[in-house]
Amino acid sequence: MIKPPNRMNFEPRVVSPKFLKALFALIGAAAQLSIFAVDKLPNLVVFISDDMGRAESSVYGSNEVETPTMDMLASKGMTFDEAYVASPSCCPNRFSLLTGLMPARHGAHPNHSQVKPGTEFLFPILQEMGYTVASFGKVAHGRRDFPGADMNSPRPTDMSENVTEWFAETEIEGPVCLLVGDRRPHVSWTKESIYDPNAITLPSYLVDTLDTRKHWARYMTDITGMDEEMGRIHRIAEEQFGGNFLFLFTSDHGGQWPRGKWNLYDTGTRIPLIVSWSGIVASGERTDAMVSWVDIVPTLIDIAGARSPKGIDGKSFLKVLAGRTSEHHDRIFTTHTGDGSMNIFPIRSVRMGKYKYIHNLRPDAYFTNHSDRLRKDGAGAFWDSWDERAKLDPMAEAIIRGYYTREEFELFDLEADPMENDNLARNPEYRDVTNGLREELAIWSKSQGDELKPHRDPYLTSEPLPDLRK
Repeated sequence: MIKPPNRMNFEPRVVSPKFLKALFALIGAAAQLSIFAVDKLPNLVVFISDDMGRAESSVYGSNEVETPTMDMLASKGMTFDEAYVASPSCCPNRFSLLTGLMPARHGAHPNHSQVKPGTEFLFPILQEMGYTVASFGKVAHGRRDFPGADMNSPRPTDMSENVTEWFAETEIEGPVCLLVGDRRPHVSWTKESIYDPNAITLPSYLVDTLDTRKHWARYMTDITGMDEEMGRIHRIAEEQFGGNFLFLFTSDHGGQWPRGKWNLYDTGTRIPLIVSWSGIVASGERTDAMVSWVDIVPTLIDIAGARSPKGIDGKSFLKVLAGRTSEHHDRIFTTHTGDGSMNIFPIRSVRMGKYKYIHNLRPDAYFTNHSDRLRKDGAGAFWDSWDERAKLDPMAEAIIRGYYTREEFELFDLEADPMENDNLARNPEYRDVTNGLREELAIWSKSQGDELKPHRDPYLTSEPLPDLRK
């Protein structure tokens, strides 16, 4: 509750016009920072997809994947074309969402790990501002509880039914922050597909086999199913909040495909982010402002009229949403360390302007992950068909070789080469750019306290590729 100011006796005095002008300017600036009256704070709805690539939606250029809810949100709000995760695996990135810290600072750098003792979370700040924070499905990694959640329903399916029941059974005072995490299109993908495998177009970084097409069609089907569930959540928000709510959609990183999840190529780290907010965000807007997952909750806190803790990595992009600026970060850092025994390949990157620089810290090791090592139905079973194709097809063999082995340094011009195929770090003409970004990344890594090490011994390329299914 906001208390009224103390009433004190004072003697009136004459103030100069210059002082009044400065005072009114200050009041005007404060009014711009606080968009809402205290009793008009907007409800906040965040919907998170799990392992969805940015390109696999109609909003971001696909002519095949049906995502009508995303289309609707984009038509009503702002689409971010330069949104990035902190890390392309669930645990470190979701902890970055909850803390506003990059993985080296919160400590949960490898997947399936925990933050450092004493790490502060951000959602308690929204609670302090009067918000009821409710989480459904997969928001924190493992669908676990997290500080600042008034309730957490970890059930990973039928979230809209659970949200409807919660609103019907819960007496709520004040604004709501509703968080919904759909497990789709995380593997294993649905067995039934609504897309024809023979009619779809595969990305160029995949080997074109029938098994690959069948799995890609199942992946696309899960994306459409996720989009339908998001539509149901959006309708619930309209019923409960009228027009007074912000709706934010994003994904935690790219899909479990080569060059996607566990990679620092844009197919792994550049994600969809769409925000609709009637009366504040202009309809049908697109922005090139570079934002990161560490910025999301600081933005929500800013909207609530509070301040995020000093020294965190994230910062509010409310001014971008309100159309006051078209810029945010001037550089984006992304990190990956590994995932258990399946993926042991530490990578760091920095994006500045049109250039992306990647440092593969252990180029003497194989890049592997659950997909190619376990090869399960609905996940990586298509890999067997790749190996067979590679015996006769040099292009398939090159794709596989480029997957397992990486050069230590990679530099890409994302404007000329958006698929990151042409490594300019080899080119002497780009030596100054490469060295400059290498220094930027080294300085930042040191400031983060990043030890730049794998979480366990990697699989060296001097030895045979390991069979981890034993």
